[in-house]
Amino acid sequence: MPTPAELMVECLESEGVTLVFGIPGEENIRFTRALAGSSRIRYILARHEQGASFMAEMYGRVTGQPAVVSATLGPGAINLQLGVADATTNSTPMVAISAQVGQNREYKESHQYVDLVAMFAPITRWADGVPTPLAIPEMFRKAFKLAETERPAAVYLAVPENIDADDTSYDLAPLPRNVVRAEAPSPSQVARAADLLRAAQRPVILAGHGAARADATAALLRMSEGLGIRVANTFHGKGVMPDDHANSMGTIGFMRHDYVNFGFDDADLIIAVGYELQEFDPVRINPRGDKRIVHIHRFPAEVDAHYSVDVGIIGDISASLDALTTSMSGHRYEMTSAPGAELLAEEFAGGQADSRFPLAPQRVVADTRAALGRSDVVLVDTGAAKMWMARLYPTYERNTCLISNGLSTMAFSLPGALGVKLARPEAKVLAVMGDGAFLMNSQEIETAVRERIPLIVLVWEDNGYGLIEWKMDMELGDHYHVGFTNPDVVKYAESFGAKGYRIEAADELLPTLREALASDGVSIIACPVDYSENLQLTERLGQLDGTL
Repeated sequence: MPTPAELMVECLESEGVTLVFGIPGEENIRFTRALAGSSRIRYILARHEQGASFMAEMYGRVTGQPAVVSATLGPGAINLQLGVADATTNSTPMVAISAQVGQNREYKESHQYVDLVAMFAPITRWADGVPTPLAIPEMFRKAFKLAETERPAAVYLAVPENIDADDTSYDLAPLPRNVVRAEAPSPSQVARAADLLRAAQRPVILAGHGAARADATAALLRMSEGLGIRVANTFHGKGVMPDDHANSMGTIGFMRHDYVNFGFDDADLIIAVGYELQEFDPVRINPRGDKRIVHIHRFPAEVDAHYSVDVGIIGDISASLDALTTSMSGHRYEMTSAPGAELLAEEFAGGQADSRFPLAPQRVVADTRAALGRSDVVLVDTGAAKMWMARLYPTYERNTCLISNGLSTMAFSLPGALGVKLARPEAKVLAVMGDGAFLMNSQEIETAVRERIPLIVLVWEDNGYGLIEWKMDMELGDHYHVGFTNPDVVKYAESFGAKGYRIEAADELLPTLREALASDGVSIIACPVDYSENLQLTERLGQLDGTL
């Protein structure tokens, strides 16, 4: 019969957990020992709890299964919160477990005690403390069930020190894992949506994160090709509609009226497939709130003046798409030209030929795409690099260009790349980030080296917080408090036992990326970037608004 610590590990094993990311503490030493004794679970010791939380988040993002992150009480648990909040706002399953002070001192002022359950409650689907060892099987099963139920999110459990320290054997076992099956769409709602579609002249499809989570590409293509409707995707939906498909419009969500927006300007009906408001504000595609909207998802839409749903089809996304496509049999729209997609292609091609140094952002995007295969994965951090990659990086499969656009958290991509590589060892995995984000979690380079997890990081270097500078220059005409200096990235990488590279000419980037990606080690590449292109882009988009 297991002790409480052993029972918790048995519950994790029963849920199919094979990895736990974290840092142990004094108050969960028996849980840590039980994890070490598991033949099924590998413990990845991180260098910061925030880094561990991003590893778990990105592992859950690409697998669709809740990953586990563990920490001690107080400051250790608090350090988990950014990754936990990022997971929830990015609709990603995660189970966070931390120690807590013993129940004999929770009621009073006590060393390292804060009310962790209250702190985690606003950023999780469910947060609670384990009150007794007898509750472990039920609470662990509930945690995983809630984490992976659509819409996925993070959950949190606090385990008091006295429960971890309890060496009593209990006649308890994990509860069986059960998975909720997808629901069939309502025929009456499908019929109502079909009526709206038949009355529309210029429909457009918007594919969001829910479509990517549901692996709805095949059904989306059947609708787009069968009915003749163009498809745009959100940052989180990149790849769910392959960018090299003739009906693809590209990615929407840039901070200004971008090329892809032009496809929505004249649309009279938006078919939103797996779109969630946290991905980007719907005012960007429905500024007057006058477009008809069909919402296809596993759950109802959030209320917003610019996202007023005319028909909601709630259920399995692929089944809903196929049902609607079938109900529209014989109806086909005449697609007009897609100026946005053409302009994106022209900009990408121009970047391929740009030989300036420091490198133009378009050149960095083009060389990154050339270095990676269709199924390889790039994680794109928050900052100016995100804007360029989200707009221009052609993506062909879901979950191969990972962006945080719920919380838009900086510094997730470096530790997150470790989680992705562990989830998808067959793929090349690249973290793309600005130099501002790089130093926020660069300690996890040591984790990658020690754990022998291949890690490639491309640092867009401009010695400043480029996105904030861009925003200030656009709206204030000047910028303040955004500049800093950087260490020698090559020496810094080498100090961890990693390989360091510095790009000194435009034609060096692609061969360097290929060399690093071909290795089984850890490589950090510093690439100077010319961000004068930022303002030129927004000025060009502003001029196009008046001509298209």
